[in-house]
Amino acid sequence: MSEITKLIHKYLRHDKKFPNVWCPGCGIGIMLGALIRAIDRIGYGKDEIVLVSGIGCSGRLPVYVDFNTLHTTHGRAITFATGIKLAKPSLKVIVIMGDGDAVAIGGNHFIHAARRNIDMTALILNNNIYGMTGGQNSPTTPYGMRSTTTVYSNIEQSFNISELAVTAGAAFVGRGTVYHARLLDSLMEKAFLKQGFSVVEIISHCHTQYGRQNRLGTAVEMMEQQRDQAVTAEKAAKMKPEELKDKIVIGVLVDKELPVYQDEYEKIQERAKEAVGR
Repeated sequence: MSEITKLIHKYLRHDKKFPNVWCPGCGIGIMLGALIRAIDRIGYGKDEIVLVSGIGCSGRLPVYVDFNTLHTTHGRAITFATGIKLAKPSLKVIVIMGDGDAVAIGGNHFIHAARRNIDMTALILNNNIYGMTGGQNSPTTPYGMRSTTTVYSNIEQSFNISELAVTAGAAFVGRGTVYHARLLDSLMEKAFLKQGFSVVEIISHCHTQYGRQNRLGTAVEMMEQQRDQAVTAEKAAKMKPEELKDKIVIGVLVDKELPVYQDEYEKIQERAKEAVGR
């Protein structure tokens, strides 16, 4: 039995939940592979992990893995995940979101979880559109591109998810693409091991909705575009702003030590108990 087959049988609910709902060629399958490889390398037990998701294409991912999972309402995945982490701090909480789920309706939850430095990992699949619900423009749809709600082109500037996470105060921020699968494994592994709020933005492709409307080609061609546009963070640091136009900076963007919310919260609890005791 190959290593890939072993991982499939170890972590996936292969006997009752497949075939999956994703379009053939979708990048979410690559994201799923990176997730289980990173978890396997670290050696987490299945019962040590909780996967929380909202609504959308990537929100279906926890259905296929044999961990503790929670499928929540749109934009509220981080809220539910925060409750889990406060109730059971020993659990490794991983939140799976799409770009719309995370930074549109869920935007406030995202920035404040980063600000508080709650110990969880946010995996955000950025495909530049609302893929599952009809191809509407999302906060990451680039200026000038088309969607079903911007048929003559999008006139709004898009969010940079990773920069938003950095500015909001996340302890760890990384960005990868589904083309760079090995880097994605590494970024997830580092994010899972980080104490505090960690974010991995995963640049993927929605060739069914976004790609067709903007004539970007097949799934393979869109992955090749990721390859051609990607620049490592180390190389980007030596480039001029005009040279970085239309580039995707990948790698570790921030890795710093900050007080973790749960640790500070436990200190407050102890102080309160002492005050009541007195």
